[in-house]
Amino acid sequence: MNTQMFPDLVINGETIPQTAVAAELQNHTASKDNFADALRNAANALVIRTLLLQEARRNGIEAIPQEVSPNRFETEDEAMIRALLEAEIDITHPSEEDIRTEWQKAPERFRTMPLWEVSHILCKCDPNDAVEKELALRRATDILNELRKDGQTFEKIARAKSDCGSRSAGGSLGQLRPGDTVPEFETALRQLSDGEIAPEPVLSRYGYHIVRMDALAEGQPLPFETVKPKISEAMEKAQWARKAKLFVDGLIASASITGADLGRVTSNTKPN
Repeated sequence: MNTQMFPDLVINGETIPQTAVAAELQNHTASKDNFADALRNAANALVIRTLLLQEARRNGIEAIPQEVSPNRFETEDEAMIRALLEAEIDITHPSEEDIRTEWQKAPERFRTMPLWEVSHILCKCDPNDAVEKELALRRATDILNELRKDGQTFEKIARAKSDCGSRSAGGSLGQLRPGDTVPEFETALRQLSDGEIAPEPVLSRYGYHIVRMDALAEGQPLPFETVKPKISEAMEKAQWARKAKLFVDGLIASASITGADLGRVTSNTKPN
């Protein structure tokens, strides 16, 4: 009786053991609903990695692992894949005219970061606890209704009812820039105008927030010369991604592969 959990992966005659597929599966989000997709993506990632390593060996590439972060070095396989891609992918630096053309498509994209002055009232809860979450939402909704009544100030209610340490400052969080707070909170800030209170409680990993934008300084447009290096870098990265995909697609097209469905995966050819 066949008890294999995963199909055999055979790439140009090289068999990938099931243990390798199981190990790779840990790098792909898997649940009961998407297990088949996660398994497929894990298998395909292994196929692409194997093809790259086979090509590196065929080309006689030897690579010395480099330090990619403090005290963390590439594995030998990662070093070989990097060296192969460096040898095979030639990047053309964009001309100033090309960079300017890209900038002119939407120059308003390139601005200084906005500055937000924010206050909030926190109704703390664990978002994964359904009962706690419901009680916190009810409490936050009641507080929001209080704020809409005459004579109720945000600072007064924050001092009395917020679960955040900022309660002593009337809920004030001071000045914030993008990246200073959790993404779900920042998303709400980006939708508020000067002096506006969010119309509904905002859920974050900390609980429900009643959020007020005390003051808003919009980011200012940046001149071309300032953003030119970043645009050039982004264009080079996009060019690298296109050429890397074409290179991998060529390896797949000329390979003998069984046990994988490479038509249903988006590959990342950069070594992890």
